[in-house]
Amino acid sequence: MISAGDFRNGITIELDNNIYQIIEFQHVKPGKGAAFVRTKLKNIKSGGVVEKTFRPTEKCPQARIDRKDMQYLYADGDLYNFMDTETFEQIALNQEEIGDAMKFVKENEMVKMCSHNGSVFAVEPPLFVELEITETEPGFKGDTATGATKPAIVETGAQVLVPLFVNQGDKIKIDTRTGEYLSRV
Repeated sequence: MISAGDFRNGITIELDNNIYQIIEFQHVKPGKGAAFVRTKLKNIKSGGVVEKTFRPTEKCPQARIDRKDMQYLYADGDLYNFMDTETFEQIALNQEEIGDAMKFVKENEMVKMCSHNGSVFAVEPPLFVELEITETEPGFKGDTATGATKPAIVETGAQVLVPLFVNQGDKIKIDTRTGEYLSRV
């Protein structure tokens, strides 16, 4: 159990049969009346954000989130197959459970599985990936001063905006949280 007075960003709590992660919190002590804690909570399973206030003495059970490294094996229809590299146990998750998390992940790469009480609710790809561009318009030499971008398709099938000087066949580094181009490799 954790009291609302001890809330910090990133802590996960169980509330109303759901699991929430604290995105923001603020201790408020008005001039008149009792103090309270204003929070912004993100529902981990659905992704929805709600605002809720607590008295500082209220207690909530703290949710235990397990993160485990697993290897992405392959996609079979709308099922994505993963393997635990220690026990060689395999699990398959469908598209709804994963969302957009796998659009920058190649086969045989490591990902983190987030689970609560044994049920997987999210897949975290590596923060940065290096992928080859399979399709884009040809670049022109000296076309770097304007900072303009063009669409490119990477080897996983995802679309990324890249600078004009990047060509088909180049390897690029991508931030998977934002889907932004970082650099050529």
